[in-house]
Amino acid sequence: MPKNSKVVKRDLDDEVIESVKDLLSNEDSSDDAFKKSELMVDDQEEKDADVEEGSDVEDERPAWNSKLQYILAQVGFSVGLGNVWRFPYLCQKNGGGAYLVPYLVLLLVIGIPLFFLELSVGQRIRRGSIGVWNYISPKLGGIGFASCVVCFFVALYYNVIIGWSLFYFSQSFQHPLPWDQCPLVKNASHTFVEPECEKSSATTYYWYREALNISNSLSESGGLNWKMTICLLAAWVMVCLAMIKGIQSSGKIMYFSSLFPYVVLLCFLIRGLLLNGSVDGIRHMFTPKLEIMLEPKVWREAATQVFFALGLGFGGVIAFSSYNKRDNNCHFDAVLVSFINFFTSVLATLVVFAVLGFKANIINEKCVTQNSEKILKLLKAGNLSQDMIPHHINFSSITAEDYNLVYDIIQKVKEEEFDALGLKSCQIEDELNKAVQGTGLAFIAFTEAMTHFPASPFWSVMFFLMLVNLGLGSMFGTIEGIITPIVDTFKVRKEILTVICCLLAFLIGLIFVQRSGNYFVTMFDDYSATLPLLIVVILENVAITRIYGIDKFMEDLKDMLGFSPSQYYYYMWKYVSPLVLLLLLVASIVQMGLSPPGYNAWIEDMAIEEFHSYPTWGMIICISLMVLAILPVPIVFLVRRCNVIDDNSGSLAAVSYKRGRIIKEPVNLEGDNTSLIHGKSPSEVLSPNFGKNIYRKQTGSPTLDTAPNGRYGIGYLMADVPDMPESDL
Repeated sequence: MPKNSKVVKRDLDDEVIESVKDLLSNEDSSDDAFKKSELMVDDQEEKDADVEEGSDVEDERPAWNSKLQYILAQVGFSVGLGNVWRFPYLCQKNGGGAYLVPYLVLLLVIGIPLFFLELSVGQRIRRGSIGVWNYISPKLGGIGFASCVVCFFVALYYNVIIGWSLFYFSQSFQHPLPWDQCPLVKNASHTFVEPECEKSSATTYYWYREALNISNSLSESGGLNWKMTICLLAAWVMVCLAMIKGIQSSGKIMYFSSLFPYVVLLCFLIRGLLLNGSVDGIRHMFTPKLEIMLEPKVWREAATQVFFALGLGFGGVIAFSSYNKRDNNCHFDAVLVSFINFFTSVLATLVVFAVLGFKANIINEKCVTQNSEKILKLLKAGNLSQDMIPHHINFSSITAEDYNLVYDIIQKVKEEEFDALGLKSCQIEDELNKAVQGTGLAFIAFTEAMTHFPASPFWSVMFFLMLVNLGLGSMFGTIEGIITPIVDTFKVRKEILTVICCLLAFLIGLIFVQRSGNYFVTMFDDYSATLPLLIVVILENVAITRIYGIDKFMEDLKDMLGFSPSQYYYYMWKYVSPLVLLLLLVASIVQMGLSPPGYNAWIEDMAIEEFHSYPTWGMIICISLMVLAILPVPIVFLVRRCNVIDDNSGSLAAVSYKRGRIIKEPVNLEGDNTSLIHGKSPSEVLSPNFGKNIYRKQTGSPTLDTAPNGRYGIGYLMADVPDMPESDL
C-alpha cells in the first residue's frame, strides 16, 4: 500500500484484520495513490468477501462432523489387515516379545515424526497430496501424483482381499463349515476322499481349490473365477457407495467400520483365553529371544512395518487431515493414532497366538494319539521291549508329557534303529514355530482353528466381517488419497470421479480374479508400493526440511497449534528420519536384489506350494510397477525445470473454498508493493498461505500477530516476499 494512503480505522477487536471488503469500503475515494492499485472485484464476489478471523462464515471445503469421526477415520486407515496377519508373524519370527523393542524405537524415530509431518502439512495447506507438495515447490509437485499412482495400484489388489473375505463371510452361514472336512468323491465303484485334500488339509484345499480354483502357475490364466468376480464387484460397489460423497458419507460409516474390529478382537481374546492351549501360544509369543534383536534384518523389518502400518506416503493421511480446522491439535492426533495402531497390533497378536496355541494343542494331541498307536503295534510285533516302557504309562489315555518321556527313552535305547521306527516328536513348540502370515494365516490357519470352536459358524461370521471392516477402513483412506488431490487440483465433481475411479479399478482388477489371480496379488504386493513409497516419503521430508525450510515450518506449527512443538521433532525431521529412511531404502533394494523374484505356486497333483521364478514378461510387469509409480516425480521436475509449464502461469494449484468468492493470486507484480487481486472463474482460486505472515497490511493499521482470515489462510499477499513458495501446479 502506498505510504500516503488515508485509512478510516474501524473499532474492531484487536484480533480481527480487515478483509478485502473492509479495505475497499474504508478507503478514501480521493486517494489518488490508492487508485494506482488495480483491484478488479465483481459485485457479487465483493458481497461474499467479508470473511474475517473468528467470523461465523465457514469455507466450503467439507469438514469432519466431529473430532471423534476424524480420529476414527485415521485409525481405520492406519489399522488394517497388516495389523492382524503381518505384525504377529513378524513378532514370532523376530524374537517374540523382544521384537517390540525395535518396533517401539522406530515408531518414535520415524513413525510418529513423519505421521505428524503429513498431518500438519495437510491441515495447514488444506489440500490433497498433489496440492500440498506443489504448493511447497512446483518442481516437487510430482510427489503428489506419485502418491496417487501408488494408492491406485494398492487399491487394485487390496479390494481383492476384501472380496475374498466377503466370499468366506457368505460361506460361513452353515453348519458344519464347508472347510471343516475334506470332500468325498464318488465314482461307479466306491467313494474316496479328494486326493488333493487328503495330501494337504481341509482348509488348505478349500482355499486353493474351492475359493481360488488356482492354476499351477502365473502363465496359466485359467479364465475368470466367477465367484470371486462377483465378490470383487460387491467390494467395489461398497467402496463406491461409501466414498461417493467423500467424508460426508464415509465419515458416518467409520463409526462402525473402525470400532467393530475392536469388538471382535476383544470377543476372540476372551474366547481364546478359555480354550485349551491358548496360554501356550501366548507364552511362546512373548518369550523374548534377545539375541535376535542384534540382527540388522529385525530392525529393517520393524522399520518397514512401522512405515506401512501408519500409511505414510499414500496421501490418505494428508487428505483426511486437510478437512480439519486449521487450529486442530494434530500433534495430539499423531501420537494418539500411532499408539492406537501399536496397541491394536499387540491385541491382534494376543488373539492370533491364543487361537494358534489352541490349534497347536489339538494337532499335538492327534500326533500323540497316532504315534502311541504306532508304539503299541511295535510292542505287539516285538520290535520294542515292554521293559523300556515306564509302568505308569497308559497308552489308552496318554498325555503329551508321558509320550515325550517314552519317545526319549526309545530314542536312546534304539539309537541306530530309531529312524526306521517312524516315530515323531510331538512338541507343541514345533507347531507354534511354523510361521504363518498373510492369506495363509487368515484363510488357512485361523479358519482351521475356528472349526474346532463351539458354535464355529458364529465365530467365522464375526472373523470375516472383521476382516471386511478392517479392509474397508484402509480402502477409504486409500481412495481418499486418490480422489481428494484430483478434485482439489482439477476441480472435477467428486461423485463422477469416484464412480469412474471405482469402475476403472474393477475392470483392471479382473486380472486378480483369474485362476492365476493370487499370483498377481503377490506380485503387486511385493513390487508396487515398497520402494516407491519410501522414495516419496524421503522426498516429502526433504521438501519440508530443505526446500521449504525447517525453521519456517516450525514457526508455522507454532502459529497453527498455539504452542511450539518439541525440538525433538526438529532434529528428527532434519537429521535422524531422513538418514533412517535412506538406510531403509538401501536395505530394501539390497534385500530385493538378493531375493530371487518369484512366487509360491500351488501344484495341484502334489498338493504343495512350489517356488517359481517370474517369467520374462512377469519381470517386465514388476519393473514397470515400480517405474510407473515413481515416474511422475522426475517428469514434473523436468517439466518445471524446462519451463514447459510456466511456474508463473498461475492455474491449477491456486484453490480455495470460499463461498461465492474466488480470488486469483497474480505473480511477479511490478512497481510498488501493491498486490493485484482479480476476480476469476471458479477454477482459479487462492492457495492457503503456508508460512510466515506474508499478508500486506495498510500503513498505520494496528500491528497484529495473525494474518487476515488466518483460519482459512486467505488475505492479501505481499508481492515482494522473496521466499514465498510458488503456488502454481
